[in-house]
Amino acid sequence: MSYLNDPRVFFAAERTLLAWQRTAIALIGLGFVVERFGLFMRLATGGLAADGARLPPLQGHLSLAFGVAFLLLGAVVAAVAAWQFGRFLHELSGPEIPRGHATWLGPAINYALALTALAMVVWIVATAPSS
Repeated sequence: MSYLNDPRVFFAAERTLLAWQRTAIALIGLGFVVERFGLFMRLATGGLAADGARLPPLQGHLSLAFGVAFLLLGAVVAAVAAWQFGRFLHELSGPEIPRGHATWLGPAINYALALTALAMVVWIVATAPSS
């Protein structure tokens, strides 16, 4: 429990939450780009390697696996950051939280971001080519 009675403690925690939110967005964006680039390469090459041979299934789906992994990692980062921020808020005293400040907004956005990333994983996996 903090005994500083200083709202700067809350704002520092909120800045930390937002930094983790940016990290989650970057991971989710990277996962989406990696997966879409793999799809682009499969479409651009017709599923063929440079020598004209068919790409092995593992190589064709590697970008899918890495993209999904980054999306899931971004979802976990967003959810854990929101959960940890909520735990920290319960440790603060009344004067440390500015009156009228919407303390729910940052975590709500993080949880929505995590759910969106999970929905993207379901969509990408469901629409992935099976060959």
